[in-house]
Amino acid sequence: MTSKELLYVEDALSHEQYFQTQCAETVKQLSDGELKTCIEQMQQKHRQIFQSFYGLL
Repeated sequence: MTSKELLYVEDALSHEQYFQTQCAETVKQLSDGELKTCIEQMQQKHRQIFQSFYGLL
């Protein structure tokens, strides 16, 4: 893996962690169950994407 590719993967990992954090914070503030479920699913998807990128390392 080139250094440029490694920087891209590191950047992508950082973004996915940020999205997971934002989803978690949003879920804490929601009272609507349906919306909470949707955001939790988004958080899980970002967790899976993070794992995929991490697997490249």
